[in-house]
Amino acid sequence: MFAVIKTGGKQYKVAENDVIKVEKLPGKAGDKITLDQVLMLGDDKDVKVGTPVLSGKSVTAEILEQGKADKIIVFKKNRRKNYRRTQGHRQQQTVLRITSLGGAKKAAPKVEAKKTTAKEVTVEKPKAKKTAPAKAKAAPGKVAPKKAAPNRKEKK
Repeated sequence: MFAVIKTGGKQYKVAENDVIKVEKLPGKAGDKITLDQVLMLGDDKDVKVGTPVLSGKSVTAEILEQGKADKIIVFKKNRRKNYRRTQGHRQQQTVLRITSLGGAKKAAPKVEAKKTTAKEVTVEKPKAKKTAPAKAKAAPGKVAPKKAAPNRKEKK
């Protein structure tokens, strides 16, 4: 049996007891987590494909370790401009072991809606908006006269 899950913006094809490295997830080593975004679930006989996810299905995994990936070197250069920058980056990652596939997703506890009666419902009237008086506009086609430039005395 296999499943295709989505986590950290990426998709992973997993089976039971697979060990995968994903983008950092909250939790400590030894914690159990459930991955709700199951895109596909299948075995030798039939395949179920979600639109986009399968409702009611989840994948359970155990966190093996939290760590960093290998260093990636970022090098920028503009030729003939004496511009060179070197930078390293290590992405945070979580190592998971898949323990079970396709289990039912735990339903969130239902919150009962509060019943309201006609007496309890109050409707507020919208307040009247104050509008500013409209600005006087110049007649179309007429242009305001330009101001004369101030007189300046020339230095000799």
